Amino acid sequence: MILLVLGASILIAGVTIYQYKEESEDYHRDRLERKEEAIRENINFVLRSTTYEITPENIALIFKERNKIYEMSQVHNLPLNIYSLEGNLLLKSKESFFKDSTDIQIKAEILEDLSTSVDKRFILKSERNGEKFQSSFTYITDNKFRPLAILNLPYLEEDDFLNKELAEFLLRLGEVYLLMLVVAIALSYFLSRYITRSLKTISDKITETRLNKRNAKIEINDASEEIYTLVNAYNSMIDELEGSAAKLATSEREAAWREMAKQVAHEIKNPLTPMRLSVQSFQRKFDPQDPEINHKVEEYSNTLIQQIDTMSSIASAFSNFAKMPAQQSETLNVSKIVKLALDIFNEDYIEFQTEDEEILAKFDRTQLIRVVTNLVKNAIQATEEQENPMIKVDVSQDNYYVCIAVQDNGVGIPEDNKPKVFEPKFTTKNSGMGLGLAMVKNIVETFKGTITFESQEHIGTTFRIKFPKH
Repeated sequence: MILLVLGASILIAGVTIYQYKEESEDYHRDRLERKEEAIRENINFVLRSTTYEITPENIALIFKERNKIYEMSQVHNLPLNIYSLEGNLLLKSKESFFKDSTDIQIKAEILEDLSTSVDKRFILKSERNGEKFQSSFTYITDNKFRPLAILNLPYLEEDDFLNKELAEFLLRLGEVYLLMLVVAIALSYFLSRYITRSLKTISDKITETRLNKRNAKIEINDASEEIYTLVNAYNSMIDELEGSAAKLATSEREAAWREMAKQVAHEIKNPLTPMRLSVQSFQRKFDPQDPEINHKVEEYSNTLIQQIDTMSSIASAFSNFAKMPAQQSETLNVSKIVKLALDIFNEDYIEFQTEDEEILAKFDRTQLIRVVTNLVKNAIQATEEQENPMIKVDVSQDNYYVCIAVQDNGVGIPEDNKPKVFEPKFTTKNSGMGLGLAMVKNIVETFKGTITFESQEHIGTTFRIKFPKH
């Protein structure tokens, strides 16, 4: 609003100055033409009433008679000069303010322009000591329009009155716009306070939004319709976020238990076989001469073997638990599920694109969210050191397949690591067990899909998942 008022005032001031300048030029041009016309009428009257023969040679005598040239100058309040057709000065009225080379001789280029002009008239503009002058040159003719001499009228452009009017107008305009500027500043201040009050509340709530805690909804009174729409959208997002967070937490807990089961099974199974063999060997080699020793050894060995078998059973139970649960194949809107999976991330550089708002395919809802979440997490970690991180998630389809692409501009994957990307336990990060991409590959292949990737170091990586619709 402030810039609008300032811009309008500057524009109007510029237009006003331009308009005054145009009016001043038009005024002086018209005034000179009127005086020139009046003087020419006076000259024609003198020529009609003279007793001299009207010839170029007698022009000086005609206008010297009874001081006609001085009389005309005083009547019209304008100095005038009469030159011969060759440009030589014949007569001059009283000494005037106008001093230049045309006093004695008209320049050749002026004579040429005068003779070639259509209306036989030439205007010379000049400026001396900050004052502007116009000097007109026209022919004095007889009643048959034959040139007799050249009439020169020097004219001073006096703009004092117009400049005074312009200064007064600009002063009044400045006062009005100064008042408008003060009003605009006050109005813009209160409007901005009114608007930003609601926006700041929304901004604070969005900044405090976290996936791992319960987020409060926004309640705002006395706000515009647009603000209410934004608040409702945020509150709806909070509801969806809580649902997604609960499902994600469940999935993460299940994944953690599975990983723990694998680790426990691995740690327990490794020593079982050597322990069993050691006990059996001890049983065979022990000295049987002791009457009681056989009973003791047998009892001890049976106990150890029983415990070992128990540990083996526990390990097997954990190992069986570590297997992925049975997949639930259901018809899903892949675009909606992928968008739902992305809602848990706060990074504003994640872009989501979909070919269609509804892309239907059979997949497990939880596992699809898990796949997308893992790929996006990897992309975020790959772009942590980028100045302008970018992650694009795209969902498309053809007649038989659905494709999900996750593209980033991160550090990329080195060539020697590419064959190991989907191997369990392989990771280039300081934390994690390296099971994320292996799990994603397992899930995708369970649904008869494929996962591929393209990567260049320091340029970025793109993962593509492709699975059938049915």
